[in-house]
Amino acid sequence: MMRRRAIVPLALVSLMAANGAAARDTAARVAPAIVPATPAQLYGPLFEAVQMRRIFADGKTFADAVAKRDPRAILADYRRGDYRDDARLKAFVLANFTVPAEAVTTPVSAARPPLAAHIRALWPTLTRPPLSPPAGSSALALPYRYVVPGGRFRELYYWDSYFTMLGLQADGHADLTRDMIENFVSLVTRYGHVPNGTRSYYVSRSQPPFLYLMMGLVPDADRATRARWLDALLAEHRFWVTQRSVTMPDGTRLQRYGDAQRTPRDESYREDVETAHGDARQYNDLRAGAESGWDFSSRWLRDGRTLSTIHTTTIVPVDLNSLLYGMERAIAARSRALGMTAQAEAFDRAATARQAAVERWLWSEEQGRYGDFDVDAGALRPGVTAATTYPLFTGVAPAAHGERVAATIARDLLAANGLRTTLVATGQQWDWPNGWAPLQWIAADGLRRYGHDDLARQIATRFVATVEREYRVSGKLLEKYDVEESRAGGGGEYPTQDGFGWTNGVTRAFQQRYAIGG
Repeated sequence: MMRRRAIVPLALVSLMAANGAAARDTAARVAPAIVPATPAQLYGPLFEAVQMRRIFADGKTFADAVAKRDPRAILADYRRGDYRDDARLKAFVLANFTVPAEAVTTPVSAARPPLAAHIRALWPTLTRPPLSPPAGSSALALPYRYVVPGGRFRELYYWDSYFTMLGLQADGHADLTRDMIENFVSLVTRYGHVPNGTRSYYVSRSQPPFLYLMMGLVPDADRATRARWLDALLAEHRFWVTQRSVTMPDGTRLQRYGDAQRTPRDESYREDVETAHGDARQYNDLRAGAESGWDFSSRWLRDGRTLSTIHTTTIVPVDLNSLLYGMERAIAARSRALGMTAQAEAFDRAATARQAAVERWLWSEEQGRYGDFDVDAGALRPGVTAATTYPLFTGVAPAAHGERVAATIARDLLAANGLRTTLVATGQQWDWPNGWAPLQWIAADGLRRYGHDDLARQIATRFVATVEREYRVSGKLLEKYDVEESRAGGGGEYPTQDGFGWTNGVTRAFQQRYAIGG
């Protein structure tokens, strides 16, 4: 039998500080596509005028519009005209672009069928066919079917999709899960990483790396597919360790969130300008906060409360490094299964080195929690957040620390209606009193892994009851919930969205695992 050539990324050298091992760089090379220009780059002053003057209530609307003709011609005509009047500017935009309709809400049935039946009926509503975008669109091509979150989120998103897949698996849609994984593999092949979402303005950043976990949902893949998927994981790992690294005080390297751009986000242009006022570093920190998925949270705020103090790029987050540990273990296992022993051993060593670094820099013995390291302060950031659950979820925590974290969760994070995100009220959506479906799953799954199934069940049953209660009132499944009052969540840059992919997925997975609801 022919064996595939072992691939040992050079970036592993920095993770193997314990023994100083050197690894030859024979990393799988991809030929990334040319990164497409974003609407802000294409339309310059026109884009700025539309966003800053709030011609559309949601900044994402114009970012998602499709040009009806050559962008250069549109921009030239704009420069020649007089569009100081908002009505004239809007008319110009509507004449030159196909603007997406306001976010369509998912169907609401007055009959209120059982929650599980309602979610099963939503999957077709949220599923999209393969996409070949028209000229002038900011959308990225996708060769297979995919599921969108819903509401204003019209495209495929990275970390959302893992939690959506949990529900697809529960409802017998393994074929759709596989299609979505293939889409993500295609994106890695084109861009060297999975973008935040499938829009040109998302390519400069990624999101928490859940691709290896998605792949674990379909273990029956044939050998050729497993080999392709392994190459995608290697490329993604290389992205994180070469483009998002931070040197810790002892010389070891862990990873952070970031973004390749230092400008306002296309989809939140006005909001970013009003926060950063032209500070390129702060724009980059806002973008990095979006890469984290926690956009936004007290986790990233220097003063713990004010968005204008955001400094995401100088924080080493425990969730990201826990996921990268899981990815390294998965790469090692997949390499070993394909006969690449040297590569498997290298990634096992990398994971072991990362585990030691997480314990040294991201664990608080005094407080019994994991957290995020503030590079500027040279210390762990204060406060308990739901990110402390990630080392249990990926298995990086030793058993004794798992016990401590379980106690911390029960004492500080378990609310009457689900798991709290943080204990700080800032008005940001990833803070108190909101609870989010992905964090409920991560906490419950991690606790279960460490033998705390009773606590895991409490989180699951309380959260599903909250989802059920809101569904009975409004007929909707929402992006986030207030787990103190058991109602719709709030805060952030945009209204609470309904749909909603990851809530649907986690709810169905909890219902199946714990036989709750109907």
